[in-house]
Amino acid sequence: MADPSSYRPEPGQIPDSPGVYKFRDEHRRVIYVGKAKSLRQRLASYFQDLAGLHPRTATMVTTAAAVEWTVVSTEVEALQLEYSWIKEFDPRFNVKYRDDKSYPSLAVTMNEDYPRVQVMRGPKKKGVRYFGPYGHAWAIRETVDLMLRVFPVRTCSAGVFKRSAQIGRPCLLGYIGKCSAPCVGRVTPEEHRELAEDFCDFMAGRTGTYLTRLEQQMHEAAEEMEYEKAARLRDDIGALRRAMEKNAVVLADATDADLFAVAEDELEAAVQIFHVRGGRVRGQRGWVTDKVEAVDTAGLVEHALQQLYGEEKGEAVPKEVLVPALPEDTPALSQWLAERRGSQVSLRIPQRGDKKALMETVHRNAQQSLALHKTKRASDLTTRSRALEEIAEALELDGAPLRIECFDISHLQGDDVVASMVVFEDGLARKGEYRRFQIKSFEGQDDVRSMHEVVSRRFRRYLQEKLKTGEWSPEDGDDGQQPEDDGRPRRFAYPPQLVVVDGGQPQVAAAKRALEELGIDDVAVCGLAKRLEEVWLPGEDDPVVLPRSSEGLYLLQRVRDEAHRFAIQYQRNKRGKRLKAGPLDEVPGLGESRRLALIKHFGSVKKLRQATIDQICEVPGIGRKTAETVAVALAQAVPAGPAVNTATGEIIEDETPASAGAASDRGTEQ
Repeated sequence: MADPSSYRPEPGQIPDSPGVYKFRDEHRRVIYVGKAKSLRQRLASYFQDLAGLHPRTATMVTTAAAVEWTVVSTEVEALQLEYSWIKEFDPRFNVKYRDDKSYPSLAVTMNEDYPRVQVMRGPKKKGVRYFGPYGHAWAIRETVDLMLRVFPVRTCSAGVFKRSAQIGRPCLLGYIGKCSAPCVGRVTPEEHRELAEDFCDFMAGRTGTYLTRLEQQMHEAAEEMEYEKAARLRDDIGALRRAMEKNAVVLADATDADLFAVAEDELEAAVQIFHVRGGRVRGQRGWVTDKVEAVDTAGLVEHALQQLYGEEKGEAVPKEVLVPALPEDTPALSQWLAERRGSQVSLRIPQRGDKKALMETVHRNAQQSLALHKTKRASDLTTRSRALEEIAEALELDGAPLRIECFDISHLQGDDVVASMVVFEDGLARKGEYRRFQIKSFEGQDDVRSMHEVVSRRFRRYLQEKLKTGEWSPEDGDDGQQPEDDGRPRRFAYPPQLVVVDGGQPQVAAAKRALEELGIDDVAVCGLAKRLEEVWLPGEDDPVVLPRSSEGLYLLQRVRDEAHRFAIQYQRNKRGKRLKAGPLDEVPGLGESRRLALIKHFGSVKKLRQATIDQICEVPGIGRKTAETVAVALAQAVPAGPAVNTATGEIIEDETPASAGAASDRGTEQ
């Protein structure tokens, strides 16, 4: 580990101008490339106290052994040089996106004498027009099959083309009218190229003009009584419309835009891109990256723009680029994109309307992509085994923790405090074993106290299950009382090898104290702090820092995130039920069916409150005693203040039905 002060440049040595810089390690390998408006200010930020640096930045500067820089004239030049160096040196501390799969594109080889339409993957070639990428190759083939009757462009390989030319007979597509058969001279090279250009124009979104022209030709043929030609043109128009329908209209017809969305956590980020051409989604792709440098959403967007458009020119760069956050050097980046396109490019965040709605869809795709990526890692048996071994080694356990339980606390400003317990066995989620808790011993916000209560309740139930089987006798101070066995599956009978809590030292200490109070000493405890993904152990002043690429850390993170999701879901459901609760929910002996019958009969709580006992008795299933109870309960309940429509300021009458109540959540530990 190098001391950054050992290679820090002299204060007056660094120029105060735009430029690009490289950090090299002791073997002269480039480990990081960056750009700056002011090299002096940016590089000075790396050579401050290590305690003030982001952990990833601190790791980079202590790995490096030298720093170099190159001065450029403008920020746009700096952007271009940074991209070139990242591509050339592949630095280990720079964000590098990797495709989560190889996306196929529809390609037209305009660089050949007889252009060919085909499915292509991999790097783009010069002189080839690309459309897409698409999610599946079959989607391309279906579209091409529909369009070949209108644009009979060659689709055969070079070998098939050459053989057909030698024998003087076209292939099957030539006989059925889905190829113009340039191999046997049915069309000239110029005519075939014109067909290919029309095909490209249609795929690029310029559909309206071509369809209008075909419709005009169809009407002219019909007027001249060339009905067979008119019928063929009608079928051609239908085929093109079906091909267009495969790409739903999402924006205005003239819109050409790429939409970027980012989903991220502390360790990884997923980027999803939708390509909209002519108002239709023409392609989609996604990347996943490790966050090996200290980078925010805007930085991730900048890296994605560089990677996507670094090799593109012309119409491959759209008129609009919509992003979730604007990069720091937005003007320079916009100018760089404009130079690559050859005309102005709008780089902005959508604020309202259809574009914002579509951006939300792209973001959901990014979230699913990140979750799928993590799930794939977790579902691999070898990966899971390695993860459990790494956890056991890092936490100094006697064996791999085959059963892991994770606890999380959730509340909204101290209200509706709940907790979750999720279970992972052999590295996989056991959702049937998940449990939810309501905090009972106190009111208000105290995550540490809540954690102590939940862990105590979970393991007290475990001891009660052991008491049933005679494996344990109650200690002094615990009477061991429990309800009779009702024949249901025992929910807390199996102990974990590892308890994970969402939090740092205080939460870990609370969980450990709860276990010690119950006399349990064979269950390990750790905490995962979200900010820096540090693993805390009881009684330790310093955390255990697992390597960023550790499979063990990925598993712990996934367990923690699942507990957080489960707790948030329960807390929101509980809060929603509380907000929807009505005065009828508090009436003893009044079940859901009779509550619904009352509301259906009277229409609202307001009218029910005004009814007499005799009128309430008229409701089927409601006796006089129940009617009296309902009347008393409604009389004692204080009506809520009038509801107000926030858009108009109008007072809304209380005509809404009261909540019919809801059954308690299955799996909730009361």
